[in-house]
Amino acid sequence: MVKLRLRTKFLLSMLLVSAGLTSTTLLLVRRSVQHQVKNEISADLQNSVSTFQNFQRARELTLSHSADLLADLPNLRALMTTQDEATIQDASTALWQLAGSDLFVLADRSGAVVALHAASSGFTRQMAQQSLKASINSQAQSRWWFGAEHLYQVFLKPVYFGPASENHLLGFLVIGYEIDDSVANQVSRIAASQVAFYFGPTIVRSTLPPLHQAELAQQSPPHFGSGSRSAEEIDLGDEHFLGALLELTGDNSPSVRLVVLKSYDQATAFLDKLNRLLLALGLAAVLGGSALVFLISHTFTRPLGNLVAGVRALEIGDFHYALDPQRGDEVAEVTGAFNRMRTSLLKTQQELLEAERLATIGRMASSVSHDLRHSLAAIVANAEFLCESKLSAMEREELYQEVRTAVNQMTDLIDSLLEFSRTRESLRPAYGSVRASVDRAAQAVKAHPEFHEIRMVVRENGATAGWFDARKLERAISNLLLNACEAVSQSDGWVEIELNQLPSGVEILVSDNGRGVPHSIQKTLFEPFVSCGKENGTGLGLTVVQKIIQDHGGDVGVERTSDQGTVFKVSLPLVPLADHPHDHTTDANISTPVRPTQR
Repeated sequence: MVKLRLRTKFLLSMLLVSAGLTSTTLLLVRRSVQHQVKNEISADLQNSVSTFQNFQRARELTLSHSADLLADLPNLRALMTTQDEATIQDASTALWQLAGSDLFVLADRSGAVVALHAASSGFTRQMAQQSLKASINSQAQSRWWFGAEHLYQVFLKPVYFGPASENHLLGFLVIGYEIDDSVANQVSRIAASQVAFYFGPTIVRSTLPPLHQAELAQQSPPHFGSGSRSAEEIDLGDEHFLGALLELTGDNSPSVRLVVLKSYDQATAFLDKLNRLLLALGLAAVLGGSALVFLISHTFTRPLGNLVAGVRALEIGDFHYALDPQRGDEVAEVTGAFNRMRTSLLKTQQELLEAERLATIGRMASSVSHDLRHSLAAIVANAEFLCESKLSAMEREELYQEVRTAVNQMTDLIDSLLEFSRTRESLRPAYGSVRASVDRAAQAVKAHPEFHEIRMVVRENGATAGWFDARKLERAISNLLLNACEAVSQSDGWVEIELNQLPSGVEILVSDNGRGVPHSIQKTLFEPFVSCGKENGTGLGLTVVQKIIQDHGGDVGVERTSDQGTVFKVSLPLVPLADHPHDHTTDANISTPVRPTQR
């Protein structure tokens, strides 16, 4: 978990609060402005639609009057009475020019087209005939014709001979104007928007850019805004629009519709500038606030930082780190309390160290005096027996060996005590084989009469040669083997030593099938004077093992233990011959591995 200082917490809090307030303000302002802009665009679209409707009605009224006037002209009636199609086609040119329309059509009383004049090419007489037939059957005054991508709004007037009340029908007059690019641009200017005219599902004319028009044509015919006051949203390319719809044909089919589109992105372009301005103001507020918080937090957190430094110094044992409790705030009170606590801890620690030192000396003196007294008693008793003259040579030899054994025990005890006073520099490393040292230690332990029946096996996996103190390693291994032999049964016990090569040294595993390490001493097994269940144990054997292995830079511990046996693991670093700074010539202390007889 990452630990943050108070100053950092202050700065992060300021940044989070400022960023949160700035983001919330931007969001609220943007939402409000977007809503207002959307309402304004919707109102503009409805105004644009209303404006076009007024324009449309005025134009329809003009064309309707023109159609009425033309239908009552005597020369048109006279022309229709000729019933000759070629004559009517040629003579009607002047009438078309007089009407000033984009489309001029004359048909006889049966509805057959006899004259056609169009300002744009492509609209054929057959198209006009089909459209006229549909218009005659319609009751609407204003009609829409479509053909060859031309859309016309037309007005149909019957031509009578004499008064209309007499119903002497001569034919039909059709005049109309085309919804072309100029009309679309004119409507776009009036509506201040982009427009698109639909005939059914087909876009006839549009003021949209070609890319947007193509995308609009690929979409289904729009129905937004029809019969409602609200504008609907539509995306064309990467631009967002609001649109409204005006039906130009009512309920007739196919429908003619006008779609009015207003760019939402262009209308809200100022909002981006406002956002950038607010963002710059928010960033300036954050930076200014951060600098202010930094200065303020430095004033408040500097005493705390000094106190933390004092705590860290105390953690590493420095009880005299300088602290300044002269301020009058709560931090000064805490600093003063810490000073008093530190003084009390120093005094208590000194008292505990003195008590521990005395207790250790007492324990050591008690253990050493007990062991020395036991050995001295054996020496004195056997020496008294040696004074008798009636002893045989064999009896004298046995008494001598017992005296020698007691002396050796005293010597081992003294050597164990002296081992703790030696430093790592007392090691005398020489290049040799760990297997050889293990074999010698195994032979020495095996020589004890009480361990003759215990099966002892040594296995080696890989090379185990390097620089180490052979004499001390033998002593450490001997102590481990003695503990193992004392823990196993004399009848079916076994001890196994396994040497495994490691990249940086050797691993030594000492296994037995003994009763295991008692639970009561498992955590303190390597401490001095810890022993359990041994009549003559001093409690220094494993402590000496740990000291020797740690002096070599290694480690020793209990790999596992149970009532089925125990495994001690020794990790011993070894320096290869080629990497050792000493002379690489063969050392006189190098021992040849001796393989004992395995039982």
